[in-house]
Amino acid sequence: MGLLSRLFSNKKAQVPKVKERTPLNIQVGDIVNYELVDYEVVGKITYREHAYEWFGYQLLEGRSTIWLSAEMDDELELGIYRTIKLPVSQPFPSKLEYEGNAFHKDSGGQARVVGEGRSSNVNGQMIQYADYISEDEKEYLSVEAWGSDTEVSLGHDIEPYDIKIIAGSH
Repeated sequence: MGLLSRLFSNKKAQVPKVKERTPLNIQVGDIVNYELVDYEVVGKITYREHAYEWFGYQLLEGRSTIWLSAEMDDELELGIYRTIKLPVSQPFPSKLEYEGNAFHKDSGGQARVVGEGRSSNVNGQMIQYADYISEDEKEYLSVEAWGSDTEVSLGHDIEPYDIKIIAGSH
């Protein structure tokens, strides 16, 4: 095939098909709309404990950062978390107090993480984690020990219809 026939051929350019996004396959660069605010997905952490995995997405809008957690247990579970200042040391206690609310340890363990985007610096680390639930079961504390640093986040459940995901690329 000559140059002219390649230039003027009837073949359409192949446009890569964008995979439909769900809370379990969000990618860095996507946009997540939550409470009428568009957040850019700037980081993604995949947590793996044995054969089980769950995801944390770092969402950024201006200077505001929130985390979207997503996991498929018996059903899709979604939560929005914000980092808080609460000193917690290991071993993680069975009960925590925050702003007058008591939180009881619900689960915990170790997970290996895969980080992408702004979270790529944690790639391959093994973390200790614990999840706590408030007495009214409306709020959660997520505690993660990253080496000598411990991060605590306060969160609550959301429904899949509370977010809209816009694919940023393929």
